[in-house]
Amino acid sequence: EVHLVESGGGLVQAGGSLRLSCAASGFTVRNYAIGWFRQAPGKEREGVSCISNSDGWTDDADFVKARFTISTDNAKNKVYLQMHSLKPMGPAVYYCAADHRCSVTAGRISMRGYWGQGAHVVVPS
Repeated sequence: EVHLVESGGGLVQAGGSLRLSCAASGFTVRNYAIGWFRQAPGKEREGVSCISNSDGWTDDADFVKARFTISTDNAKNKVYLQMHSLKPMGPAVYYCAADHRCSVTAGRISMRGYWGQGAHVVVPS
């Protein structure tokens, strides 16, 4: 059975850093694309970053470029999202997702497949 479990969320001040982890079970991340998404209260879920582990291709949303980095640890079967220079946006839930490929249309990352339950991140505004 496929499971994705996010961890590492918390409260961080604007300008700070946080690293989120996505632990996968039931499948091997090296054969999948993994994406990170976030959703703030009252707003649509938006794609943040995606990595295609079969070839190492990555894509980041414009609003996180040069601040967030997605990476994979195949030995641990985990994918990380390192976030720097966090901007004040209040609470948001960050989700990781797994699919056969990253889908990017008009600069927007989307994904179907399997989803985790989310990790809460709060950057007070």
